[in-house]
Amino acid sequence: MPIRQSFGPLPTFAIDPDQFHVLQSAIRFREYLLEAINNATSRIYLVALYLEDDEAGREVLTAAYEAKQRNPDLDIAICVDWHRAQRGLIGAEKAQGNAAMYQAFADQYKYSIPVYGVPVRNREVFGVLHLKGFIIDDTVIYTGASLNNVYLHYQDRYRFDRYHVIQHQGLADSMVRFVYEQMIRNLAVNDLSKAQVPTTKELKPAIRKFRLSLSCAAYHVDHESVDDHHVAVTPLVGIGKRQNRLNQQIVTLLADAKEEIVLCTPYFNFPKVVLREVKRAIARGVEVHIVVGDKTANDFYLSPDKPFKAIGGLPYLYEMNLGKFARANERYIASGGLSIHLWKHDANSYHLKGLWVDRRTTLLTGNNVNPRAWGLDLENGLLIDDPKKLLEAKFTAEFDNIFKHTQRVETASEIDVLQDYPVKIQRLLKKIIRTRADRLLKRIL
Repeated sequence: MPIRQSFGPLPTFAIDPDQFHVLQSAIRFREYLLEAINNATSRIYLVALYLEDDEAGREVLTAAYEAKQRNPDLDIAICVDWHRAQRGLIGAEKAQGNAAMYQAFADQYKYSIPVYGVPVRNREVFGVLHLKGFIIDDTVIYTGASLNNVYLHYQDRYRFDRYHVIQHQGLADSMVRFVYEQMIRNLAVNDLSKAQVPTTKELKPAIRKFRLSLSCAAYHVDHESVDDHHVAVTPLVGIGKRQNRLNQQIVTLLADAKEEIVLCTPYFNFPKVVLREVKRAIARGVEVHIVVGDKTANDFYLSPDKPFKAIGGLPYLYEMNLGKFARANERYIASGGLSIHLWKHDANSYHLKGLWVDRRTTLLTGNNVNPRAWGLDLENGLLIDDPKKLLEAKFTAEFDNIFKHTQRVETASEIDVLQDYPVKIQRLLKKIIRTRADRLLKRIL
């Protein structure tokens, strides 16, 4: 019996399980991506939150440019968030951002590559391009990772994510078509490799129309019948709280789970509807596994010996959310109905997202399953229905690899509370809670 869909039956692509691959590390992902770019014959479409001006980012951009010089007919386009590309890192000194690198590369080569800035909202805090997917020829590389040193494990540290490769022309065509027709062709989207680009203020009316068009956009899928030797894959996209197919599918998957849920998120801050369905699933006897990063594996964590910055309070705020949830569900943790797994590996960070239900249905996504993803950012995902469990061995191996660096929470008392935090963090969080700013932060961060 096919899985229930929130908006009725969804069209699917029929994927040969032998054409579905899981990459188990950031290094392997980097190697595969660069090899695919170097061997591309027809097209390269890279979509990520950002392509950083650092060693790894320049390596990827160089590979794309060299491929273009070898074969000028290669269709190459890169899409990044408009706002993120034109600023420095959070907490760093003011800088021109990655756009300067894009312009410098365009000046150096005969055949340039457009790097499109995609403005989902007028201000970054209210929404960014969080769409994922690298399409090279007829291969889709799907990951939540962006392109920089830590995501690609270029130096000592890595940011752990999930990395999946699907070889299927129809799926690749569908994803490229969406990027081109719904994003690149829109007047709000501009090439950041050009010396002169409009300001955000000048684009305000276009951005408003762009977001409205995205709210009703969808991937075009020429339905393929799925037999017992294939798995069904449907690309989904969503933005905003209303009529968001991706959000609704996450809720439906949780509501329909009968035996097991494995849910990965880097930031423990569930939307209310997700929290409700997780609690209902636990109560009806579904075994729920939540895999989340330890606070020290959070992107924004600053060790106590580093200079204090307010942004460093975020991992503690997320941990307070987790502690509250664990205390409220202590009896299910004790009975085994709820398992909270904290990921930590040396000084590395954790960025995993996704959902695996009853070892049959999988959602590969960049969605953090938090209020920001739920209502502000442009998100997408690949829904995989595998009733014959043809991919079970591959997903089992992937999750074994993930769990290798996790510690199961045996009791809520193992999770630190406010009094355990560094004094400066305590002061910051008390002020945030006293002014109720935590409610706003949970919605936009």
